[in-house]
Amino acid sequence: MPAPSPAAKTERLLNLVICLLYTRQPLSKARIRSAVPQYGEAVSDEAFDRMFERDKDELRELGIPLKTEPVDAYFDDEPGYRIDQREYALPEISFEADELAVLGLASRTWQQASLGGPAAQAMRKLQAQDIERDTASVLALEPRVNTSEPAFDAVKNAVVQRQPIRFSYRKRGAQGEARRVQPWAITSWHGHWYLTGHDLDREAPRVFRLSRVEGKVAREGKAASYDVPTDHDPVEMIAGTQDERAPQTARLRARVGAGNTLRRRALRVADDGSWSELEVEFRDAEVLANEIAAFGPAVVALEPQGLVERVVRRLVAVRDLHQAAR
Repeated sequence: MPAPSPAAKTERLLNLVICLLYTRQPLSKARIRSAVPQYGEAVSDEAFDRMFERDKDELRELGIPLKTEPVDAYFDDEPGYRIDQREYALPEISFEADELAVLGLASRTWQQASLGGPAAQAMRKLQAQDIERDTASVLALEPRVNTSEPAFDAVKNAVVQRQPIRFSYRKRGAQGEARRVQPWAITSWHGHWYLTGHDLDREAPRVFRLSRVEGKVAREGKAASYDVPTDHDPVEMIAGTQDERAPQTARLRARVGAGNTLRRRALRVADDGSWSELEVEFRDAEVLANEIAAFGPAVVALEPQGLVERVVRRLVAVRDLHQAAR
């Protein structure tokens, strides 16, 4: 039997962690096998035992506190397994006010995320077996990434599977042209998503901004048909290709006590009752618009007009999403 792909192994380990975090009582191997879909696919009991033993060792090597305890307190003939939530949890941490605001925004995103596919199936099976659950322990195991680039999913999948792709790419101020690429990494940098990889036609490494990919992304060739350079640093590669744009100054209004990240780097701050007027230097209007929109009604863009329009567009999109959800 061929070895599972890294993605399949990661998914199996994640499902096992979810399974063992989701219970306050030790689980027997039989229950774990029925709850984790990949274990149920094992061809024999011996194959499952080998897989489970390897996975236990790997979790412990990763520092996950996997405990072995009797399933029944009065009989110690059957071992059970669970993850000690007290050891798994982070120690108490303190944050500044603006850092707490960012964490609060992130937590709302994570709480709305859903555990998909086999992970959700594992939870349903545990619930059906009347196992005492602790749902709060797994709320943040799978944050959802929202992107506006239509090409994101196809490019991400090609990166994971190491499969060449073909797409039309439009440079700034130019028409789209066909590109054939071996994708290496997909990375968020300064508010935009980028693909790094090897351009097969130019026979050289290249960086592509996903928002400039036009139409569908087509796969070419077989998966795992090339290797990503071991010393590849996508952030360094992306930063080295960015042209330096002349700085501009934005004029903003922020409620007193809000917009601390903007205040810290403001060129000028003028308080006016319950509001402050800020002057902030920026190079990328898209990045600054994202930051301003994250403060909601507490920060208002006044100028330049292009920045104002970008902020308004983001706030309208958020409003429309909430209306659609209701």
